[in-house]
Amino acid sequence: MAALLTLAGYSVNDTVVVFDRIRENRRRYKRMPLKELINISTNQTLSRTVLTSGATAISIIPLLLFGGPTLFDFTAAILFGIVVGTFSSIYVAAALLIYLPAVTGGGDGPGAAGARAEPATAGAARSR
Repeated sequence: MAALLTLAGYSVNDTVVVFDRIRENRRRYKRMPLKELINISTNQTLSRTVLTSGATAISIIPLLLFGGPTLFDFTAAILFGIVVGTFSSIYVAAALLIYLPAVTGGGDGPGAAGARAEPATAGAARSR
C-alpha cells in the first residue's frame, strides 16, 4: 500500500511539472496551436523527467538486489511504478489535453471545430 501511495504522488508530481510548463508556454506563445504547444512543453520537460526517474531508479535498484525478501516486493513495485508513472506523465497526461477542448478553451481537439462553429441563423442574420 505504501508503494502505491508513493507512486501516485510521484506520478502526479511529474504530471504537474508537465502541465505547469504547458501553462507557462500558453502565456508565452499565445497563438501557437495546442498540439505544437504540448509538443514543445513535453520536450522541454523531457530531460528533467527522465533524469529524475533515472536517479530514483538508480537508488531503488540496490534495494531491489540487496534488500532481501523483506524489501523485494516493495522495491519491485516502486521500480515498476517509476517506469509506468514516467511514461504516463510524459506521453499520456499531456496528450490527453488534445481531447479535452472544453477544459482547454478550444484547441485542435476532435470536438474543437464543432464547438467554435457559428449557428446558421446567426450568420444569416449578419449578412442581411
